[in-house]
Amino acid sequence: MRMMKTSGIRGHQCHRISTEDGGSRTIFRRDINDIRLLAAADEMLGCRTMAVAPPEGAGGSYPTTLILEDNLKMASEKEIFSLSGPTFLTAIDWNNSHHRRSIAASLVQGAYTLERDRRQNRQGPHALAPPWWQFFNFRLVKVLMDDHDVSNFGAVYEFNFQYPYHNYYLGQRPPQYVIAFRGTVNKAGNREQGFKLNFHCIFNNLHNSTRFQIGFNSVSEIVQRVGPGNVWVAGHSLGSSIALVIGREMVKAGIHLETYLFNPPFVSPPIERIKNEKLKLGLRLASSVLTAGLAAAVKFQEKNPFALLSTWIPYLFINPDDPICSEYLGYFKHREDMESIGAGKIGRLATKHSIGSIFSGNDGEAVHLLPCAYLSVNLSTYESFKEVHGIHQWWRPDLELKYNLYQYKYESKT
Repeated sequence: MRMMKTSGIRGHQCHRISTEDGGSRTIFRRDINDIRLLAAADEMLGCRTMAVAPPEGAGGSYPTTLILEDNLKMASEKEIFSLSGPTFLTAIDWNNSHHRRSIAASLVQGAYTLERDRRQNRQGPHALAPPWWQFFNFRLVKVLMDDHDVSNFGAVYEFNFQYPYHNYYLGQRPPQYVIAFRGTVNKAGNREQGFKLNFHCIFNNLHNSTRFQIGFNSVSEIVQRVGPGNVWVAGHSLGSSIALVIGREMVKAGIHLETYLFNPPFVSPPIERIKNEKLKLGLRLASSVLTAGLAAAVKFQEKNPFALLSTWIPYLFINPDDPICSEYLGYFKHREDMESIGAGKIGRLATKHSIGSIFSGNDGEAVHLLPCAYLSVNLSTYESFKEVHGIHQWWRPDLELKYNLYQYKYESKT
């Protein structure tokens, strides 16, 4: 064996070596102190694990070498469940909001990793996606594929109630099905279709996209079969926009789904990012007056979807440092501020519309606007955009979260 090169991966020493038979291996060296993670790594990566025991009496973790076969392409640590997933959830409490959030986010990560497995041709024992759902006793029953770029954009999971070693408390009710949608993958082959769908979001016509139609049909079929109380819908970034539109359309049909939206895009200038509170308030007031005035001027013949949607309360997970989703914080807070200064009527009219949707038609309905929501705001500190907009933040056990329930005050006409 001779050394070819050495490279660093966060938390690892990584070496590429050649063997006497002309083959090659990739070696990761990482401190791991849980033998269950070693077994998971063996099964997941198709690798051979060599553990070096610490000296007698020594505490702490011990160095472990994972030797990966050459046909497994270099994977990001974030794709590997045993290294970056919520492995601490060994006994699941389905009534615990932290557990539910972590599982929903992990299933979305499973959809991301399915696409990365496809791109890297990782199949069978080399696929990295399965642990993201198998750890929580789900099985993959359907992969949602976009014919435009032949990519996997979502997944349908079914909970295995018959599994003899289930790791949840008896008497609780896990979802029977979860439909999860990934966000944009900024890679060649995925980039163009992702950008097109982002423009669909901006112009409020995501419901015309292939991904929405495929996702909506899949959700509808499952709901018809098992009922809405047994189904979750979840998504991240662009995927949360798809999940949001599906949830809205279901509500219009009288169906309410438990919905988890991670870093959902808010199509608006990021006023919430302004530090000057007086300037921020002034801009919001001006925007509300302008939006309400335009909505009144064009006299939309609404079927009042906002009042209908107020019976549905999705879960939104927002990082205030993420410019893509942070405006949801100001959107809901400003509605309360307008009520407090006696301008509630203007606020209620403005909150149902965006200037863009007014000019683009679509019955004046801006699909990213919501009457009600449970907001979970991540107050933890991060260093990069990838971290504040990433899905991995939402299962961290040390999250500092702030919770708010916002409900729309609908006044019926007499």
